[in-house]
Amino acid sequence: MTKRQLKLGLVPTGVGGPGEYNRWLDPEIPVDASVSIDWYIDVVRHAEAAKFDLVFIVDSQFITPDSPPHYLNRLEPLTLLSALAVATRHIGLIGTLTTSYNDPYNVARRLASLDLISKGRAGWNVVTSGDAGTAGNYNRDEHFDYDTRYARAHEYLDVTRGLWRSYEDDALVRDRTTGQFLDPAKLHTLDHKGRFFSVVGPLNIQRSPQGEPVIFQAGDSEQGRDLGAAIADGIFTHAQSLEQGQAFYADLKGRASRLGRDPDQVVVMPGFTVYVGDTDADAREIERHWRAHDHSFEQALGEFGRAFGWHDFRQYELDAPFPVGALDHAKTSFFTQAKKITDLAVARGLTLRQAVETQRSGRSSPFVGSAATVAAEIERWFEARALDGLNIHAGHPSQFRRFTEEVVPILQERGTFRRDYTATTLRGHLGLPIPFNRRTAPPQELEIAAE
Repeated sequence: MTKRQLKLGLVPTGVGGPGEYNRWLDPEIPVDASVSIDWYIDVVRHAEAAKFDLVFIVDSQFITPDSPPHYLNRLEPLTLLSALAVATRHIGLIGTLTTSYNDPYNVARRLASLDLISKGRAGWNVVTSGDAGTAGNYNRDEHFDYDTRYARAHEYLDVTRGLWRSYEDDALVRDRTTGQFLDPAKLHTLDHKGRFFSVVGPLNIQRSPQGEPVIFQAGDSEQGRDLGAAIADGIFTHAQSLEQGQAFYADLKGRASRLGRDPDQVVVMPGFTVYVGDTDADAREIERHWRAHDHSFEQALGEFGRAFGWHDFRQYELDAPFPVGALDHAKTSFFTQAKKITDLAVARGLTLRQAVETQRSGRSSPFVGSAATVAAEIERWFEARALDGLNIHAGHPSQFRRFTEEVVPILQERGTFRRDYTATTLRGHLGLPIPFNRRTAPPQELEIAAE
């Protein structure tokens, strides 16, 4: 059996994502990083040199003046990834697209195009949109409720995957001798009629070397976990402790297994910020410094309402008990996150100020220390089945360099992470099979997309 190996992803959020409003003040970061293709190419090539599996582009389509700098001004994911596809050779390219505010045919075509441009390195982070305000940008008065969002997403994935299988692999004959370009018997319409979508097809693009884009999902609600277990090849999540990571890992893989899926073909990759120092104490001081400088209380208070449908908490008395009624504003937003915040505030009897400070300070990253300490802790989580891989937030450039130049070599020396790429496709990197096109004659056993 092939030894299980750690997966690594890069999450570049330019001038600063949630909780890091002041990161752009770092002179190593261009003030226009989030819209600079030169910056993206540089950081992604750096990750590729370190043999990372993928780069993950986060996205949303609604902002307020309280949104973090990266959200206020950033490139559209698939446009960005198409540029990165021709500037890199191996690293996987994952873009976030919502099922709530796109049509399946258009998304299927755009992702299939990226997959061909990159020669089989594309992936899709499927979201249902948590920012309720997005509705106003797409001709809707209200955002979909949770049940509708996820029911729509299930059907959306069925349609998209059906479209990706419009062509059998040998449908395009392209025989100049006979003059035959297409074998019409191997091009199939979809003829889908469902609750949310009616799509005829076929899609006007062939499959890529990895068959079709890799599907990722990041919802943590019950509906989100069910969707991920049913349709995802990979799961993006968060974990504040090894025990929390193990619990999520076991739950998600258990759901996949109960649906008849091989749980080893669902890759769980929580996201982390990593701090590396000369010693453990030095690393903790680096973490303390950046956490204090990257986010003020006033910025945290403005951002606090995002999970609650961007409800403005500045209207409340800071030292009064936490306003539990604000949870009503989260019903069509990030309700799972908002409920966790509210339940914690009630359980601890927190004031609004204390609740905001709790969110602002959060917990220390579990991966803080010397390079040896960080590598050992990553291995501990990996071997304890709390994760299959990590999404590393690029954060401050000096820290990302220390991770790639000091931690990664230790993981490689111990055989936990690859020394070089052994595949040319994203599915190959992740050890995932090429999806079977049921319209094609059954192949020999499904093959891993690796060379």
